[in-house]
Amino acid sequence: MFSKIIKKEPIEKGWSGDAKYEITLCDGNQYFLRITSKSKEEACRAIFDIQSKLYNMEIPMPKPYEIGECAEGIYAVYELVQGFDAEEYVKTLQDREQYNYGKTAGKILRRIHSLPAPSDAIDWESRFNAKIDRKLKAYEDCPIKFEGSQFVIDYINSNRNLLAGRPQCFQHGDYHVGNMMISQSELIIIDFDRFDYGDPWEEFNRIVWCAQASPKFACGMVDGYFDGQVPYQFWQLLALYICSNTLSSIPWAIPFGQKEIDTMINQAKDVLSWYDNMKNPVPTWYRR
Repeated sequence: MFSKIIKKEPIEKGWSGDAKYEITLCDGNQYFLRITSKSKEEACRAIFDIQSKLYNMEIPMPKPYEIGECAEGIYAVYELVQGFDAEEYVKTLQDREQYNYGKTAGKILRRIHSLPAPSDAIDWESRFNAKIDRKLKAYEDCPIKFEGSQFVIDYINSNRNLLAGRPQCFQHGDYHVGNMMISQSELIIIDFDRFDYGDPWEEFNRIVWCAQASPKFACGMVDGYFDGQVPYQFWQLLALYICSNTLSSIPWAIPFGQKEIDTMINQAKDVLSWYDNMKNPVPTWYRR
C-alpha cells in the first residue's frame, strides 16, 4: 500500500511530533498515513497492535491497515475518517444532543477499559504516588505559580490514601472530546498514541477539556460510563487526578510559550471554580 502513493497532503494538527498525511493511492482510495522515527519502532508497533485489537472489538475508530518501515522511519496506514472535529461540532448542537454524544463516549470508554493491564504491572498506589512526588517537585521548582495552587496541593496530600487497591486496565491515554470526530453522526475515537495502563478512573483526568467545551458532553460521558450510578469515590479520585494534572500543566506549558502558559493558568482557575477551591469533589459542571 505504501508504495502505491501518488499524492500526500500534510496534516498539521496534533502534538505527537509524528509526520501525518492524507494520502491518495493509484486506485484513487484515500487513507491516513503516520510516520514515526525509527527510534520509536517498538512503541509504534505496540500501538498498532493495540489498535487492531480494539478495532476487532468494534470500537468506533479508524481501521488500522498496514505498518512497516520506510526511508523516514516507521509508517502506519489507517482509514481516513471524513467528518468533523467533535470539539467544535458538539458546540453547535442542542444540550440533549451534546449530552447524548457524551454518553456514547462514556460507554465506548468502558469497553476500551475491558482490555486488561499486563500481569506484571507495578501496583497503582506506588506508581501514582511516585508520579505525584515528581509533579509536586516540578511545580515547586517552577518559576510560574497560579493563584490558589495551595488548595490543589493540600487536596493531593490529603487524598493519596484513595489510591490504595485501585485496579488497572488499558488506557487510551488522552481521552477527551478533542480526540474524537463525528462522521455520519457517529462518534469516532482517534489518537491512541499516548496509550498507557492504569486506574480506569484516571482516564477521566482530561474531562476538563470536555467540560470547557461542553458541560453537557462531560456530564453524559460520566453517566454513560457508570450507567447513571456514579460512585462518590469516583469524584474524590477524579479530583485528585485533576489536581495532579493541573499542578504539572504549568511547568509543562513553559517550553511552548506564553499562549500555552495562559491556557493552563486559565484552566487552573476553572478547576478551582468548579471545585470551590477543592472543598467539594463533585464539580459544578456536573448536572449544570
